[in-house]
Amino acid sequence: QVQLVESGGGLVQAGGSLRLSCAASGRTFSGYGMGWFRQAPGKEREFVASISWSGGIIYYADSVKGRFTISRDNAKNTVYLQMNSLEPEDTAVYYCAVQRAVWSRSYHLRRDEYDYWGQGTQVTVSS
Repeated sequence: QVQLVESGGGLVQAGGSLRLSCAASGRTFSGYGMGWFRQAPGKEREFVASISWSGGIIYYADSVKGRFTISRDNAKNTVYLQMNSLEPEDTAVYYCAVQRAVWSRSYHLRRDEYDYWGQGTQVTVSS
């Protein structure tokens, strides 16, 4: 059974930083890209960042470009999201997910391109 567990969320003041982690287990993830999405109250879940298996293909939403950094440690089956210069607009539940395509060399920005999802971790940025 595939399990994704996010951690690292919390309450931070505007301008602060947080580092989210997502630990995956339950099967081999070799070849699979990972992504981070977020959902604010009353809004649709939106793409934040994605990373390929090798880490060589990375894509960010415009709203977080230059502030967030996605990375992964394949030996630990873990993907990270370093979030700097946080803004109140970043307040949301953050989810990690596993891409459906294996060994993909494309960007995957849509929710329906992801098969497995974590339970989410709350990030709250106060002004």
